[in-house]
Amino acid sequence: MKPGTNRPGTRKSVPRRGDIYWVVLDPTVGREIKKTRPALVVSPDEMNQALGTVVLAPITSTVRHFPTRYTIRLQRKIASVALDQIRTVSAERLLTKMTTVDPRPALAILREMFAD
Repeated sequence: MKPGTNRPGTRKSVPRRGDIYWVVLDPTVGREIKKTRPALVVSPDEMNQALGTVVLAPITSTVRHFPTRYTIRLQRKIASVALDQIRTVSAERLLTKMTTVDPRPALAILREMFAD
């Protein structure tokens, strides 16, 4: 089964901001976060629906206290949303939806990161 499909012949729902999906991030280059891992969708719903791409932040079990990361609990484990590793990917890289979380902490950090 290829990435982005849960079952052959089924229509995949459009990802929404705040959703956490398993995402295939390979291939990567350099120090990009790699492999299949959870990631938080941070792009607006309108963009996700219209473009077929999503902006997401990978989630890692390596917790670092950087200002560009914040800690969440995911499947009863502590994890870190790596907003310093955001990337735009095809929606076909999304596998299964894990859960939905409040996207406001991520958006606040992104505003701070890209403020003048």
